[in-house]
Amino acid sequence: MKTFNHRAGLRLLFLSAILTLFYNCSTDDDSDDTLGNWVKKSSFNEEARSSSSAFTIGNMGYMGTGYDGDDYYNDFWSYNMDTNSWQQLSDFPGEERSSAVSFVINNEGYMGTGYNGDTNEELADFYKYNPSTNSWTQIADFGGSARYGTVGFGSDQYGYVGTGYDGSDKKDFWKYNPISDSWEEIYGFGGDKRRDGMTFTIGNDVYLGTGISNGVYETDFWKFNLDTEVWTELEDIDEDDDDYVYRSNAVAFTLDGKGYVACGEYGGSISTVYEYTPSSEVWEEKTDFELYARRDAISFSNGERAFVTLGRNGTLYLDDNMEFFPNEEQDDDDN
Repeated sequence: MKTFNHRAGLRLLFLSAILTLFYNCSTDDDSDDTLGNWVKKSSFNEEARSSSSAFTIGNMGYMGTGYDGDDYYNDFWSYNMDTNSWQQLSDFPGEERSSAVSFVINNEGYMGTGYNGDTNEELADFYKYNPSTNSWTQIADFGGSARYGTVGFGSDQYGYVGTGYDGSDKKDFWKYNPISDSWEEIYGFGGDKRRDGMTFTIGNDVYLGTGISNGVYETDFWKFNLDTEVWTELEDIDEDDDDYVYRSNAVAFTLDGKGYVACGEYGGSISTVYEYTPSSEVWEEKTDFELYARRDAISFSNGERAFVTLGRNGTLYLDDNMEFFPNEEQDDDDN
């Protein structure tokens, strides 16, 4: 007759309890998985590059200029979100450059400033692009000093450019009036100097942060109201030590009323992505960018769709293009 071994039975009960606990923890972890899925789209037609400048009008992304490790560029391209295709347009009329800035006013694009490494020169010239005629017009030079690594954003009436590097880091801001073709300095930004920061726009508010100055990554975070032109300081983006939102050379975009910061540089190229909810002022980590970590990329966003493309990882220059779906689960099969 078989007898029951109490010690063996206790071991089995203990092992069963451990496995149940492990299963429950795994299930909880799965339910808390980070959301966000990146889907590979049509890669850029020409030379891989970084430090280009980009803007979006409707369902069309526009980009130009940049640097591939050897050459600077002044070509100009559109990306059609609906057809997933690229088309070369009229060249940017200024000299070749990288790290230019751009913005949109009333469905016209503006691009200027930047750096030409062939002449070791910071630039201040500016141009307007009309998508209906595929033509450029030179406008008044930027009102501040010649520089690169600035941020820019637009409203229905004006364009704004500020911060950057002209031999030293800057924090001034300037407003462009297309009717008078003139620049006017605006005041009130109480943040730190920086270059290679980022902005995203939600409604009538522009959010500004990240960047680097004198080797220090900036952690202050600001909101600019396009109606009142008033700056408001928000909670620093390093408040939670587990969330390293701060960085430089990142891309930023808006989707469905939330802001996103992706990739960039923090002691090397990074791929992390964070979502900002303005109503709660909370940052949430999303799925990392699924291809190479990168800095100096560009983004296209019409508020409903967003794409991240180009950039570099060390000396590797990139030409891939990815669309982001922030509320989907990651799927490796669509890359």
